[in-house]
Amino acid sequence: MRAVVQRVSHALVRVDGEVTGEIHQGLLVLVGFAPGDTDADLEWMAEKLQGLRVFGDAEGNMNLAVGDVGGAVLLVPNFTLYADCRKGRRPGFSNAAPPERAAELFRQFCEKMSQRVPVQRGVFGAHMHVELTNDGPVTLLLDSSKLF
Repeated sequence: MRAVVQRVSHALVRVDGEVTGEIHQGLLVLVGFAPGDTDADLEWMAEKLQGLRVFGDAEGNMNLAVGDVGGAVLLVPNFTLYADCRKGRRPGFSNAAPPERAAELFRQFCEKMSQRVPVQRGVFGAHMHVELTNDGPVTLLLDSSKLF
């Protein structure tokens, strides 16, 4: 499981012109799934995101997690995180989980995250427009596999 995490002051997702998810202070998280991802990967990522200290404390040091600042998480499914661009000019996506499996993993992951912090989400399989105001900027790459 992979995630691109951005600390935001505002983010939203639109599908067919309608907002499907919107947050203010929090984390915008693009998530992708590999064929071998398990519940352990989902748990690891959920715990990591919940406790990730990327928000400023009173002194401006990154010592606070999303829940500490009353923030939320906007989860956006993104299979392109598993693109292989090493050969040719067109990305290959054979390293991504098949759509049916990835849809179920995304549903389960959203459930796990919503038990920890407020969650909004994009729509699996839809063409989405994502808008964000990156705060910092702070952008991190997370991968639950041991081979990153």
